[in-house]
Amino acid sequence: MEYHQEVLPLMFNISGDTSTDSRYLAKGTVLDDPLNASVTGNHSHSDPYKDFYVTARTVTGLYCFPVLCLFGIVGNFIALIVLNQKEMRTSTNAYFSALAVSDTVKLINDALYFVTILLYEKSPKDGQKLYGHLYPYSHYIFNMSVCVSSWLVVSVATERYFLICHPVLAKTLCTRRRAIIVSSCMFIAMSFMAIPSALRYKTVHLFRNDTQEVVDDVELTDLWRNTDLVGTYTWIQNLLRSVIPLVILLFMNTCILRATRAHLRSFQRQGMRFAQAQLRITAMLVSVIVVFLVCITPDAFMSTFFGFGYHESNNNLVKGVREITDMLLAVNAAVNVIIYMCFNPQFRTSFVQVFCIGRGVPGICRTRTTQNHNGNRRLVTKYNTVVENGNNNTHPSDYNGTPHQTQTLTLPLRSVGLRNTYTSVTQLTDADLLPLQSTSL
Repeated sequence: MEYHQEVLPLMFNISGDTSTDSRYLAKGTVLDDPLNASVTGNHSHSDPYKDFYVTARTVTGLYCFPVLCLFGIVGNFIALIVLNQKEMRTSTNAYFSALAVSDTVKLINDALYFVTILLYEKSPKDGQKLYGHLYPYSHYIFNMSVCVSSWLVVSVATERYFLICHPVLAKTLCTRRRAIIVSSCMFIAMSFMAIPSALRYKTVHLFRNDTQEVVDDVELTDLWRNTDLVGTYTWIQNLLRSVIPLVILLFMNTCILRATRAHLRSFQRQGMRFAQAQLRITAMLVSVIVVFLVCITPDAFMSTFFGFGYHESNNNLVKGVREITDMLLAVNAAVNVIIYMCFNPQFRTSFVQVFCIGRGVPGICRTRTTQNHNGNRRLVTKYNTVVENGNNNTHPSDYNGTPHQTQTLTLPLRSVGLRNTYTSVTQLTDADLLPLQSTSL
């Protein structure tokens, strides 16, 4: 069991930044016990934080990561399907689709962490072999996906800022085509930026005298033994991955909240439902930003301001904290679909229509006819579109500011007997309708 406890710290916890690492030995090095190469002296036997580290590693690696990865991967696939429905194809949702792809890549990489730990539990030798061959690539994927996600969240916040504070300029800048181009550029740029991470480690074979076996491991490449290069790149990477996005998001979040509060009366003049829709969209975006800030800030402080990496440290307290900060990054990648469900009624409606689970829900997936005070009959179809006197009424409107065609619904309010125009099918509820004249299921 000592094999598992001493080799596993070399595993996938890849957010650490190192310039040199004495644990990665040159190819062909003969070790009496390479499993203890990660610990100097008797530090591991006297460290009071060793139990904390082992517990954190076990809880996060064997319990938290598989749950987060399964939920997040399934949720992101669902989000991709819903966000690419015809009625959901807006510029903001293009960014969210790209974010779902990036988060899914991150979660698949984290799932391999769980597989490797589980393999260590069953067969330490096979687990070490998988680690030695997989880790150099996982390190690159981790850094690339986190950088992409960071800047996609920044892009969403920037777009919302223009939509609220500069609506005229937003009509030109905030288009779906432009959002797709920006998202693609993010993936390409951050993939190139993370290339040095792919060149950081190489697989080596170490010989053990005690068992006469060859053990697969990783070591720093010659490129990463250049301390000047490592120091410069590490700062650039940490700034682009976490520090600069954090600063921008804090600024944008403040501006969005202040602008929303300042424009609230203007929203209310356009109708209470319009104001509520704007507040919901703002709340959704702010929630995405806040979750991102909470989950990535500990990693940013550990990597940049305190200079605590994972591999170069023999401090089990640091390693245990690293397990927790990496788990928070997985949480950030997994929970966005929950935020969409909570704050975006159009997402919920599209979800129900796509997956056909809402046939019994009032106002969804059924056909019915209603009649206004002038005797005009309106057919509300199972897709919540409305036909007035046999003609579809459409006009350019979208709750998040991006023009597209949607159905116009004019119905009398039950409470005051006045007619009200709705510009989003998600705003139709039974409470607003007069008693139905006829219903067809």
